[in-house]
Amino acid sequence: METMGMGQGGRHIWRRPSRLGLAWAALQEDCKFPGNPETLLSQRFNPMSMPPQETPKPKEASLIVEKVHQHSTFRSMLFGKPRDIHDPSLFHSISLIPFLAWVGLGVDGLSSCAYGPDESFRALFGLKTGNHAELAILLAIATTITVAVISWSYAGLIEHFPYSGGGYGVATKLLGPYFGLISGCALLVDYVLTVTTSVASSVDQIFNVVPPEFLSWKLAVEFIMIGALVLLNLRGIKESINVIVPIFLLFVATHLALMIGVFVVHPGTIVGHISQIHAEVHHDAQTLGLWVVLVIFMQAYSRGAGTYTGIEAVSNGVSAMREPQVTNAKWTMLYMAVSLAVTAGGLMVCYLLADLSPVPGRTMNGLLVDSVHFGNWFTWLTLGSEAGLLLFAAQTGYIGGPRVMANMALDGWVPRRFSSLSDRLTSHYGVLMVGVAAIGSLIYTKGSVDMLVTMYAINVFVTFSLSQLGMSRFSWVRRHRKQGITPLFVHAFSFVLCFGILVAVVILKFEQGAWVTIFVTGVLIILCLLIQRHYRRVRAKLAELNEQLGDMHTLTGPMPEKVPAMDPKKQTAVFLVNSYGGLGIHTILIALKTFPKQFSQVYFASVGVLDSGNFKGTEEVVRLKHDRQKTIDQYVHLAHTLGLAAAGEYTLGTDPVAESTGLCLKIRGMYPRSVYFAGKLLFEAEKWYYPLLHNETAFAISRRLQLQGIPTVVMPIRILKFEG
Repeated sequence: METMGMGQGGRHIWRRPSRLGLAWAALQEDCKFPGNPETLLSQRFNPMSMPPQETPKPKEASLIVEKVHQHSTFRSMLFGKPRDIHDPSLFHSISLIPFLAWVGLGVDGLSSCAYGPDESFRALFGLKTGNHAELAILLAIATTITVAVISWSYAGLIEHFPYSGGGYGVATKLLGPYFGLISGCALLVDYVLTVTTSVASSVDQIFNVVPPEFLSWKLAVEFIMIGALVLLNLRGIKESINVIVPIFLLFVATHLALMIGVFVVHPGTIVGHISQIHAEVHHDAQTLGLWVVLVIFMQAYSRGAGTYTGIEAVSNGVSAMREPQVTNAKWTMLYMAVSLAVTAGGLMVCYLLADLSPVPGRTMNGLLVDSVHFGNWFTWLTLGSEAGLLLFAAQTGYIGGPRVMANMALDGWVPRRFSSLSDRLTSHYGVLMVGVAAIGSLIYTKGSVDMLVTMYAINVFVTFSLSQLGMSRFSWVRRHRKQGITPLFVHAFSFVLCFGILVAVVILKFEQGAWVTIFVTGVLIILCLLIQRHYRRVRAKLAELNEQLGDMHTLTGPMPEKVPAMDPKKQTAVFLVNSYGGLGIHTILIALKTFPKQFSQVYFASVGVLDSGNFKGTEEVVRLKHDRQKTIDQYVHLAHTLGLAAAGEYTLGTDPVAESTGLCLKIRGMYPRSVYFAGKLLFEAEKWYYPLLHNETAFAISRRLQLQGIPTVVMPIRILKFEG
């Protein structure tokens, strides 16, 4: 919630309502009023003069607090019971071991084996120059090398920047905030397309065996699946991953059996194919030209770019790992790299060994399963596991997207609310936004997998390229250390590789959907720049106000010898405070001046809000507790120097409104004659989108308390002549 304050005489940037103007003049300028302005003010606006309300007794107040935090059975069934943030085993219970992280974060990469190798292999057929299936082995080798290089380079990124937020954080720290913005926006679009592409591909697999008359329901089924995944992820990451484990293991087992079966059914053929590759490539180079062969190879290689899109996810999810997080993240990266390289490269080799060629309406994996003749049961298990894994590959988008959004919110690129957590400790706003955006992209593309794959493959290589460029710069600075130039070589080679793929995909697929991704990403970048400009101007106004108020935090003096004690029977002013500074101090002074001789004691209430920026471990929670207690102690010391009895307390939570309301009701039970003060930024020319950028915490708390008959004053901080 915002702290409270006001401007002073002269050219006002901040101004109180007129009924507080006299009090401000008296406080700052010691003006002489006709009559008694203090009495006048207390008569005009005195919450103590309101008709007495029925005050809850302590037991009743505890019941009210319990009611505020109570969750219905229906809500608990849908989203699960709220997490206890004070539980010392909380982080251990919701964190991921490497195996579960491999399942949850590696599912995107492994599921891409259902369409990545397929796309690459198909690109070798139906060309004007004929078929070039012999290049499949070279494609398999290139795919394996690409996965190894990118994974190795990202392992270095994890080691040096484990909590940076992956590509977004690395680009921000090593290349600057605007490069970080480009990387973050590219990632957000990519994660949305991860959800869309995975769900659309999964439904395509299902509807391959569904009668044609049901095809009109395809888009509706996709919407339902996206909604189900949103609900699953609102419950929490670990719960959603536990559902995926059986399907993931079935996919690994069936595809491993499939590749082994191809090698058994077609023994020795790989040696023959390898021996004739040189002759066929040499013949094509002589008849078509080496550059033509290279273009054919690059086109097929770039069409399979979707195979590598899941590698980034591990670096974004380090904070979800179990301790030691960096070590476990590296093991997760190794599991994912090996499984992805073996499966993607192995499938392309198997297509060649089985002498397959594309068939309209059939996937290459479906044709490969038919070639081993293991029976219908194996076909259903293999293709069914593909469909299931493709569906749950959207999990990566729901994990990575909200995390990137939360990191960008902390830097002011997107609304701050996206850094908040639900009572299940999930980035619920981010999950909902990813789901809504995925539905929008489905509507635009009508679920066309071909168009989605093209759009999908672009932005991930924008992030790859920027991350590796930043790490190359980082390694260059550290080249004289023990590691030498090896990291520099790895990251530089990875940058050239990723940037080359990006350029190839954009050139070859620009008219087939690449332009849409570029356009949407550009619009998102512009929107983020406008949001960040708004927050920057608000900070400038706050800084200007602090300058006008002066260094008021030095107001405190030595502690008086005798500190007055709190009396539950006396009138008490309760201040909702966030941080100790000029605005909060000024609010206390003006409230006491506005209501003279009404309050001889004050109570300070503060809520430490857990968000994505500080929810990284038990140490961060302890640090947040220390910060809240320090703030309370500073305000109590200030009140004592002013001759007031004072006390205070804090609580921690994820919902500032619910936690503040519960804390206030608890205080009301201890001090029945209490009045509550909160603050709210008030813009002179409020625009329709301001509520999206700033919270309404003060009004929400005020409404809840007033419904209980508790007097609450929302003190506005007016921002005049503001454009943003």
